Amino acid sequence: MSEYQYYEFQAVDRPLTKADQETLRGLSTRARITATSFTNHYEWGDFKGDPKRLMESCFDLHLYFANWGTRRLMMRVPKRLIDRHRLGAFLGEVDWVTLWSNGEHTIIDICRDEVEPDHDAWDDGTGWLAALSPLRADILAGDLQLFYLLWLSAIADDLLMDDTPEPLAGIGPLTGALEAATTFFDIDRDLVEAAAASRYEHELVPEKLRAVVAGLAEEEKTDLLMRMMEGDVHIGTLLRRRARAQNLDGGQPRRTVGELRAKAREIRNARERAEAERRRAEERRRAQEAEKARRARLDVVRRQGDSVWTEIETEIERRNASGYDRATALLADLKQLAAEQDAIADFLRRLAAIRERHERKGQLIKRLQGL
Repeated sequence: MSEYQYYEFQAVDRPLTKADQETLRGLSTRARITATSFTNHYEWGDFKGDPKRLMESCFDLHLYFANWGTRRLMMRVPKRLIDRHRLGAFLGEVDWVTLWSNGEHTIIDICRDEVEPDHDAWDDGTGWLAALSPLRADILAGDLQLFYLLWLSAIADDLLMDDTPEPLAGIGPLTGALEAATTFFDIDRDLVEAAAASRYEHELVPEKLRAVVAGLAEEEKTDLLMRMMEGDVHIGTLLRRRARAQNLDGGQPRRTVGELRAKAREIRNARERAEAERRRAEERRRAQEAEKARRARLDVVRRQGDSVWTEIETEIERRNASGYDRATALLADLKQLAAEQDAIADFLRRLAAIRERHERKGQLIKRLQGL
C-alpha cells in the first residue's frame, strides 16, 4: 500500500486575503484553495508548508490524516477565551495534546500517532474536518467535553490513579462531533460509554441566556454592543460562556477514575458476552443451514439409486482433480446413506471394487483414504 496523507485547513473568523491565497499556491500547485480553505492530498510526496505556521498566520482549523495511523486536529481560538490553567486538569497526563500562544490566539494541537488503521475500509480523510469542526465552537462557548474525552485516553493508558476525580461531572449524551472525535482519535469506546452514563449539562436554554443578559450592567451592555458593531464575532460566545459558568456541572457529584474503570469493565464484559452470544447464534444458524443443505443433497443422491454409481465412474474417468473431487463427494454421501440404512457392508464392498479397478490412479486413491 502506498503512503497517503490528507491535509485540510479552514479559515473561520476571517477569509483569506488574495496575498494569503497566493502564498498558499506557492506551497502547492494542485491544492484546492478558496477564500476559506486549503485542501490537498499526497501519495508519494509531502506537504511543503508548516501546518503550525499556517495556523498561526491564516487558519482556524486544520486536519491531518495519514493511512499509517497518524491523526491530527488543530484549532486556533482567541486567547482570552481559553483558560489554560483549567485545561491542565484535563491534559496534564495527555502527552499528545499541546497548546501554545501566538499573538492574540491560542493553538490547540491534538496529534495522535497510534491510531490503528482499518485496512478493510478505505478512508481518504475527507469529511472528517466537517464532522469535527463544531468542537471549536463548543470550546469557544466554554464547553470542555472534548478535553474530558482526551482525558479518558490517560485512563486507558494507565496514567491516572484510581482515586483521581473526573474533571467534569460526566460527558453524556455525546454530540455528533464528540462521537466523531472518539472514532478519529481511537478513544476507548467502553470508557467513553462509561463516562457518558452521567449526563453533562451542556445545553443552554434561552431562559439561561436571557438571565445572563438581564444581569449585565448598562455600561457593560453598551460596551458589548459597541464591540459587536465593530466586528467582534465572539460576543455571543462570551455570553454563552457566562451562562455555562453559572450552571457548571449542575452540582453533580464527580466520579473517580477507579469508578470509571469499573464501569468500563462492566460495559466491556456485557459487550463481549453479547458478541459471543451473537457468534454462537450465527454458528447455530450456519449449522442448521448446512444440515438442511446436507439432507437435501442426500435426498437427491438417494433418489438417483444405482445410477449414482455410474455417475461416480464417469467422474473418475475424467482423470482430473475436479472429477476425482466430485466422485469422492458422491461416495461420502453414499456412505452416510448406507449408515442410515444399515447397508454399510454393501457400500464398503462396492468401494473396495472401485479402489481395485482404479488402483493406478494415485490422486484418486489418496482422496479415497478418508472413506
